[in-house]
Amino acid sequence: MRIDYHRTLIADRVRNQAFHDALKAVIIPGVTIVADIGAGTGLLGLMASKLGAKAVYLFETAEVAGVAGRILKANKARNCHLIPCHSTQMLDPTPVDLVVSETLGNYAFEENIIDTLADARARFLKPGGVMIPASVAQFVAPVVTGRIHRELTAWDDVGFGLDLSIGKAMSLNNAYVRVLTAKELLGPGIVWDRCDFGKDTKAARRGEANWKVSAPVTVYGFAAWWDAALGGGITLSTAPAAPRTHWEQLYFPLLEPIALSAGESVGVALRSRSSEEAGTHLAWTATHTDATGKQRARQALDLDKGYLP
Repeated sequence: MRIDYHRTLIADRVRNQAFHDALKAVIIPGVTIVADIGAGTGLLGLMASKLGAKAVYLFETAEVAGVAGRILKANKARNCHLIPCHSTQMLDPTPVDLVVSETLGNYAFEENIIDTLADARARFLKPGGVMIPASVAQFVAPVVTGRIHRELTAWDDVGFGLDLSIGKAMSLNNAYVRVLTAKELLGPGIVWDRCDFGKDTKAARRGEANWKVSAPVTVYGFAAWWDAALGGGITLSTAPAAPRTHWEQLYFPLLEPIALSAGESVGVALRSRSSEEAGTHLAWTATHTDATGKQRARQALDLDKGYLP
């Protein structure tokens, strides 16, 4: 186990404050029973304890559970109960008033939070109970600077008369964790997917977005991020313009940049599926449409094509 990953989580003050504020808004001291799913070092469970929760059940299946146990003991958190298993494996769980789970990735659903919270809602949560987060909205926007594209197409610049296009194609059929700025994007972003943890159970997600331009511009790829509604009007965002967190944006490349003229449109359709057994699969298709509505080009990319055989 590498503890340094968990250091990046507890060092994320934006994340920590948002979850603390969301917990504070709903915990009734001496009354609220909490389940912290994917507890890590126990930070959120300890917050709930300090805020007066009657009892906190922390679920953690990774090796860090051993660290969490020692941290809970050091903080004399006698109302905290560490359960070293995945919440979905727990038989006859204690009914709780509040489920909190910070199992969000750079791609929001890569840690299978949809399946986890669907199970928790069905088996853990009392009627009228609260889940944090309540929902996640996923955004996408075209990237109009070539900074990352040039990095990924270094295969073209090796020289020596060599054709490395196979490696280049594999590089471009990948999603990358990168920091982007609002100035590198065509607009503020469009919601391509919204997941309500109070009712959604489908780990397979799909959606699309389109942009019509009023001036010539070149699109090199797409940036994606998410906003998580934690309740009480509190939102945690990984958007380029939002306060920085340990999360970053995702960059979806194009095989070839798309040069748009005024009046033309670019669109993207995104698909994903995530599971504990098969991991996360992502695919994206970009289209270039002229001012008359005729499709000029289409590029289909898939993360599965980016893996070595």
